[in-house]
Amino acid sequence: MATAAARSTRLSVKNILFTTDFSAASQGALPYALAFARWYGAKLFVAHAIPPEPQLSVPLEVISREDDPYWSYARHKMDQLLEPKPFGTTPYEVLMLQGDMWHVLSNIIQRQDIDFLTLGTHGRHGLKKIVLGSAAEQIFRLAACPVLTVGPKASRTDVEFGNFKHILFATDFSPASLKALPYALSIAEENQAELTLLHLISLVPMQHQEAVANHAKRRLEELLPPDAGSWCEPNIVVLLEFATDGILRVAEQTKADLIVMGVHKSAAARAVSHVPWAIAYDVVCDAHCPVLTVRG
Repeated sequence: MATAAARSTRLSVKNILFTTDFSAASQGALPYALAFARWYGAKLFVAHAIPPEPQLSVPLEVISREDDPYWSYARHKMDQLLEPKPFGTTPYEVLMLQGDMWHVLSNIIQRQDIDFLTLGTHGRHGLKKIVLGSAAEQIFRLAACPVLTVGPKASRTDVEFGNFKHILFATDFSPASLKALPYALSIAEENQAELTLLHLISLVPMQHQEAVANHAKRRLEELLPPDAGSWCEPNIVVLLEFATDGILRVAEQTKADLIVMGVHKSAAARAVSHVPWAIAYDVVCDAHCPVLTVRG
């Protein structure tokens, strides 16, 4: 059984990675990356993965970066992103590396000691996701650091860290899920926010539903630090509902500014993008706020 959580402490965030493919979806995550960087006084790394060169049976003469159309395009798009000087006084560094997206990001996370990763996604459901996959889901299930994903329906206006006034923490009590709890507690404490702890129960026989729900409520209450009521407004919610639908519904009801949840690392890295019923990614696709995931 889960024990009472220790009093939350302020997160230490020194290096934030913002990854972009220059699409409108990825650009929608930039205000959030900046908001977190400014709040924590962190350095922002702006990264773009240039597609790897195709493997040819007959090697061609190596061309310089100046003559490579992929590099030229990336440099042009990066210049456009930097032109309006969006970072202000926030320290930042641009990184453009060639290779598969995850391998590029994994390399940066390790070399730059990244504490936090931010990205945007256009979201895919059903057949499109199975055929095309989801780079965003692959990233937040493989990244060792927390990942803030901004989905296609998330708000891009009035983005400030201090505006996270309604935090929703969804948990199934698994170790992966509970690893995300300190992030929800810390952000709620720093913003004196309303914090909703949510657990969803499905497929329980009717005669056992009340007992199971009461047990879950007690476990949620034990996750709160004893002094939580002095620095946030805690709410305990248990619903007999499928996870994705329940999380999205409660997020709407509480006007959540941020959803926090844990994710499990897939044993098959490439297969993770092809699981159409993955809860976290489905929440990202339809939530009207960003989703912070922490890998177990």
